[in-house]
Amino acid sequence: MSRRSDQLKNFLEPIQPVSAAEPAPRTKPAVQSGALNSMNQAIANLATEAEEAERLRAQLEAGETIVELAPEAIHRSFVKDRLDHFTGPNFTELRESIRASGQIVPVLVRPHPDKAGEYQLAFGHRRLEALRQIGAKVKAIVRPLSDEDLIVAQGKENTDRLDLSFIEKALFALRLEEMGVRRQVIMDALTTTSKGVLSGMISLANSIPAELIEAIGPAPSIGRPRWETFARLLADGRSDEDWRHLINQEAFRARSSDARFETILKAFTPQRSTEAEELVVETEEGRRIATAQFAKRAVKVTIQTKDAPNFAEFLLRKLPDIYAAYVSEGTTGTVETEKQE
Repeated sequence: MSRRSDQLKNFLEPIQPVSAAEPAPRTKPAVQSGALNSMNQAIANLATEAEEAERLRAQLEAGETIVELAPEAIHRSFVKDRLDHFTGPNFTELRESIRASGQIVPVLVRPHPDKAGEYQLAFGHRRLEALRQIGAKVKAIVRPLSDEDLIVAQGKENTDRLDLSFIEKALFALRLEEMGVRRQVIMDALTTTSKGVLSGMISLANSIPAELIEAIGPAPSIGRPRWETFARLLADGRSDEDWRHLINQEAFRARSSDARFETILKAFTPQRSTEAEELVVETEEGRRIATAQFAKRAVKVTIQTKDAPNFAEFLLRKLPDIYAAYVSEGTTGTVETEKQE
């Protein structure tokens, strides 16, 4: 083929793309100052952080995620329920289990109503304290709870997990009552359907000084009947100094909560006399004809039949007449008065 034909053929062939080995020419970018670059980056970062914060806020409000919070950012519930002060073998076991295996169950919190960026605990007080002592972050679910929602969640969690003792429930109910919480909300929190039971618990807790209840602690083995007995003994006019002296003793504080209750109860229970007071009745010649033993509610008269076998029968026959004479004379003297004479 002629040279001219070859040139025509090349002219008619389609144009091929530039080879990858041959880089395309680039235009020179406009030069920006360092200050402008920094400003653009800062604006981009702020936009990203705002988007992340908004997304996290939406997740938290919906309760859709578990987040990790610093223990110091979580405040306790506005009403206290437990009396154990985070001591004893059960709490120690929980703390060491979390230290070894981590926190399995998250706590429930709400955004703090008065402190922006902080939280208020609904339930999980023991876990929070254990993590605080360990120095670890707290896994938490955040939900927007009203005061009543928080109270109900707090009460039900205690019932479902480590049940409150009787006195803890009673004191919890009293504190809520004093805050003006509706009775129905208190009943929901304590999972009780009886208004009478709730009224009795509040009345009993109100009859015992809160300081004394705090000193005794939860007393998990002590039920309602014994607390009612205790309240009656306190109402018998005993001075507060009697129990304050006991609770300030080191030996008292070293005992278990149940043992502290027993110590106070024993101190307030009147001691019965093991020996009845005895009066000997004798004749003018000094011969014993009867003895009388005086107890708190009765007098027991004993007549020795070997000395006067028919005297007991005679006395019993004459008792109605003696009593009638006693009444007709309007006698006001008591046996105790006659004994002292």
